[in-house]
Amino acid sequence: MTSKNPQQLSNISYSRVIHLSHRIDTNIPTWTGDPSVEFTSVAKIQDDGYYLRRFALGEHSATHINAPNSFYSNGTSIDQYPASSLILPAVVINICKQAAVNADYVLTISDIQTWETEFGEIPPGSLVILYTGWQEKWLNQKAFFNQDKYGKMHFPGFSYDATEFLITHRRITGVGIDTHGVDSGQDTNFTINRLLLERSLIVIENLTNLDQLPPQGTTLIIGILRLSGGSGSPAGIMALF
Repeated sequence: MTSKNPQQLSNISYSRVIHLSHRIDTNIPTWTGDPSVEFTSVAKIQDDGYYLRRFALGEHSATHINAPNSFYSNGTSIDQYPASSLILPAVVINICKQAAVNADYVLTISDIQTWETEFGEIPPGSLVILYTGWQEKWLNQKAFFNQDKYGKMHFPGFSYDATEFLITHRRITGVGIDTHGVDSGQDTNFTINRLLLERSLIVIENLTNLDQLPPQGTTLIIGILRLSGGSGSPAGIMALF
């Protein structure tokens, strides 16, 4: 991961701070094959004088960040991310209307160009957040994964062409989305994840509160668990704007 010069971060100013992470509970949607979320009481105030729980969940559950070693054996693990790589400027591209009509919709280069016509060219170093409206389906696992009778999932994501354009021509630092995958539901090969993580770029999934963000001018603070050798981590993400 590339470390930033602290001087690049010294001019951050903001008037609002919001959470972009979902609450973690036992009923959150989890990917098929992932471990379930569990909470176990270890100590109770009435018995032990204090309250403590043990929790368990997958590294790619809840709002989370994926690390390169989740797909590449020689890739960076989550504990190796420099702290400065986790504070990023962000832009938000809204495709809610398209996704409401077509659950398989993917971001296109044309969508990016339309956004840039209104807001200006995406600055280098930005993290591009795709707001699809899927955050509203979070507590309905059936609707969130939207599987058809053949078991194929249908939810929006990034297209290969648009992602490659953002990497090559806009020099982004990564992407985020409010679905369970930056890859659309029909892409079972994790093409977009592989494309980004091969280059050690940021991948964040299961974001929320994206309706509260402006299209540009947001700074993200991505809080990770520094899991030794971790393939990713549940993330506490705050947006400042």
